[in-house]
Formats: sequence, C-alpha cells, structure tokens
Amino acid sequence: MSDAAPTATPRRGRPGHDQETVLRRAVDLFNQQGYDATSMGDLARELGFSKSAIYHHVPSKGHLLSEALDEALGALTEVIEEASRVERGTAYERLRGAVRRSVTVLVEHQPAVTLLLRVRGNSDIELEALRRRRDIDARLAALVQSAVDEGSLRSDVPPALVSRLLFGMVNSLVEWHRPDGPADADALSQAITTLAFDGLATGSPRTS
Repeated sequence: MSDAAPTATPRRGRPGHDQETVLRRAVDLFNQQGYDATSMGDLARELGFSKSAIYHHVPSKGHLLSEALDEALGALTEVIEEASRVERGTAYERLRGAVRRSVTVLVEHQPAVTLLLRVRGNSDIELEALRRRRDIDARLAALVQSAVDEGSLRSDVPPALVSRLLFGMVNSLVEWHRPDGPADADALSQAITTLAFDGLATGSPRTS
C-alpha cells in the first residue's frame, strides 16, 4: 500500500503537532531507521496519530523528504552564492568564509544535513538532491580555482579534489558532533578553517 494519499492536502496540524513538529519528528525517524525503511504508519505512531490522521498534516512521505532536503540544500546554496559574489573580497577570503559558514549551517540544520548525506538516488526527489549537491561542489571548486589563480592557494592539488576534501571535513561532523557537546559552531568553524587553510595557504597562516 502506498505511503501517499493522493487526494489529501496539508492542513494545519493539531495543537502540539504543527507542520514543523511533524517534519522534525519525520527527519529524526528517517535518520534513525532509514528513509526507505520508514513508513507513514511509523511516523503516525511516533506522533500518536492514527495512520489516516497523518495525512491531515502532510500528503506523503516524499513530501517530508523533499522539505527536509530543501532545508539543508537551500542553506548551503545560500552560503555558496554569497561566496561567489566577486565583489566581496578576495577569492581566498570568500572561500574560507564559505567553509566557515557551511560549518554553521551543518550545526544549525544537523538532522536535515545528516539526511541529505545519506541520500543515494533511489527516487526522483533524491536524484534532484544529488544534482543540487553536485552543483554546490562545482561552485566551491570554481572558487578554489579562483583562489589558486590569484596565488592564494597552492596549485598542485586539483580544485575539484580540494572541494571534496573541504566538504568531507565539514560533513564528517554529523558522525560525532552533538548539540550538547563542548564545541559550539564558532569553535568548530574556527578549528576546521584553521586546519584546512593554514595547510593550503602558500604563505604565512592567514585569518579571516
């Protein structure tokens, strides 16, 4: 039986179970059980609803996945778009700022980013999310190339590889960072940018 209710449209949730609450619980459940292994019935039980009542809040499981992935991708895209504006400082400064702010995005949207990183392309929604991730990677790589061209970064490592390594370092936070842990977003972003860029810079360590 399909998890979608074709004729249902999202309506305001009951007290204590608004749209945002349903989405947060869904993302947590998807991360715990896996998206494919989670049914709308599972989510209904998590929220204390009957299976039919869940469709008064969302039309389908895919809708929830799309909303969660858009949350993560939208925030990351905004960071890259800001960094790509050539009038805002040197390419090095914009690249370093983009990595720093992407750490903040991950910390602020960690459940949604965690879900994004587990996407494997098993549906049109997931394929579109992967396409958007590739676009973000390509735009960061272009920024790396600009920093190389201006002489701020070493040129012996391919920009596409640098981009993957930088995002790999940031994304690894989902495996061990805890919101109630000792390191906040500022400390994490400072540590990651220092480790990454003081190793990549051609001259003396630089800060921003």
